[in-house]
Amino acid sequence: MTVERGLRLLAGIVILVSVALGMTVNHNWYWLTAFVGLNLFQSAFTNWCPAMFFLKKLGLR
Repeated sequence: MTVERGLRLLAGIVILVSVALGMTVNHNWYWLTAFVGLNLFQSAFTNWCPAMFFLKKLGLR
């Protein structure tokens, strides 16, 4: 798996979990969804995301 695919997988999981937590636990979990969305938005222009560093350390190419 490549870093880009791992990043999309991680973002999708975090978004789904934060939306579920926002619906069931507390509405403040939606801030995590917004953070991930903004991070994906900026990475589209800069081709860099903080999570990419950790995914590379895990051995993704």
